[in-house]
Amino acid sequence: MDQLRRLFEELGFANVETFIASGNVIFDAKAKTVRSLEGKIEKHLEKALGYEVSTMVRSIEELAAIAEYQAFKKNELDAEGNTLFIGFLSAAPSSESAKKLLSLASEIDGLHLNQRELYWLYRRSNGESKFYGPLLEKTVGVKATLRNANTIARLVKKYCQ
Repeated sequence: MDQLRRLFEELGFANVETFIASGNVIFDAKAKTVRSLEGKIEKHLEKALGYEVSTMVRSIEELAAIAEYQAFKKNELDAEGNTLFIGFLSAAPSSESAKKLLSLASEIDGLHLNQRELYWLYRRSNGESKFYGPLLEKTVGVKATLRNANTIARLVKKYCQ
């Protein structure tokens, strides 16, 4: 995580911090568009690390809205064995891709899309999921990364004051 922080500092970003060992980086930067900022980061990381790194940038305000969004009923979220994951997508999926993705929902995998985020309720008590990262990207047709909703809640609690 120290190396990751240094790579972001090399880009001239301010107040760079990493948050737990999951690739979350918090920083201040000026950019014309989010997409240009993501591209700048992706190019720098690929050059420094030697492999492609998908990058999804969200503001702290966006993270707060994502954390507050209620994609599933509270009793489902609180049920023993259930875990909520949030998939950050590089772009909103096409309607065709969204339909294809949502068709994968099952008694094990609850799926809900909201703009550039996928809410995945994994109901472990009902069995083993066949839904995972590569299938997500292939189905939705855009780059994606998953985070446990608890991680997002912790980020918001720490940085949204």
